[in-house]
Amino acid sequence: MREFGEKGYERATIRSIAAAAGVSSGLLRHHFGSKQELRQACDDYLVKTMRDLNAQVQDNAKRGDVHYVSARIPLGQYQDYITRALVEGGAGELFDALVSMTEEWLASADEHRAEPADVDAKSRATLITAMALAVPLLHDHISRGLGVDVNTAEGDLRVAATLVDIYSNPLLTPEQAKSARDDLARRTG
Repeated sequence: MREFGEKGYERATIRSIAAAAGVSSGLLRHHFGSKQELRQACDDYLVKTMRDLNAQVQDNAKRGDVHYVSARIPLGQYQDYITRALVEGGAGELFDALVSMTEEWLASADEHRAEPADVDAKSRATLITAMALAVPLLHDHISRGLGVDVNTAEGDLRVAATLVDIYSNPLLTPEQAKSARDDLARRTG
């Protein structure tokens, strides 16, 4: 994953990946067949890892423990891979899996909403996932804005604290939300 993350799919070669892994390119081809199949195996591994971490966080949340930050730590080593794959147009299954996991969280959160959601959970999950994945894509700009490199432990904690604050406080008053909904209803007719 490091080779794909650093060089991109096109520039990473079976030979360079094998050298980085300390194995022969023949062994890599024997196990994976092609570079595309290797990338698919990387995506599959990453989706499984994310699902496992998501399940742990959900179990913790059921007990009243919210440890999103510590659950994100193991994923840091894959950030370059994820970012590069998204920029290059790959990682569709990964994105869809993240949307699905986010949708599960929203379904649970929706049970505690005072009013029903205006927009379906999948649409909301898709945008939440895209916004979360924008942090590594916009790393330099976000780091500058926060005053700390978001790829460091300190930066990750700053991002997490900021997200907790954003998600725990409404950005619109009920009156502003009603006005926005009314305007959208007029526009969509």
